[in-house]
Amino acid sequence: MDSHTGFVIFVLFAAIVPSTTLAKDYIVGDDSGWTTNYDYQAWAQGKNFMVGDTLVFKYPVGIHNVFKVNGTGFQNCSVPPLNEALTSGNDTIVLATPGRKWYICGVGKHCEVGNQKLAITVQSQALPPSLAPSPRSSLGQKKMDANKRSFINFHW
Repeated sequence: MDSHTGFVIFVLFAAIVPSTTLAKDYIVGDDSGWTTNYDYQAWAQGKNFMVGDTLVFKYPVGIHNVFKVNGTGFQNCSVPPLNEALTSGNDTIVLATPGRKWYICGVGKHCEVGNQKLAITVQSQALPPSLAPSPRSSLGQKKMDANKRSFINFHW
């Protein structure tokens, strides 16, 4: 295997591995779990949610549930149809796409009165610093091979 092929394989491996090994599991509410009268916005403050991370909603079965809603549903505590509820008491949601995400409890007035709602922003996975483009050159741009005086163009 020539050095360029080895380099390409290394870069591909290094780009894929961090997204699978750096994912975090977040227990929503930590030790309190998913419950009423808890400040989930304060809990989420300072956390860096990334694509591939997992939210785990822990609560007593039958006491709460989890609905993924849009921003309006979040603001108004609008409960979607019951068949869309997560109800296991140990609900796991993989954050698959970047952007704003909203979750509420649809039991009684838990969302409105008990503040049982969570809004987060999910970021895309970034390249590790070792793979980030340097100011002098970057992958995908032509690079000059000083010894051969030829151009190398990496296509991904």
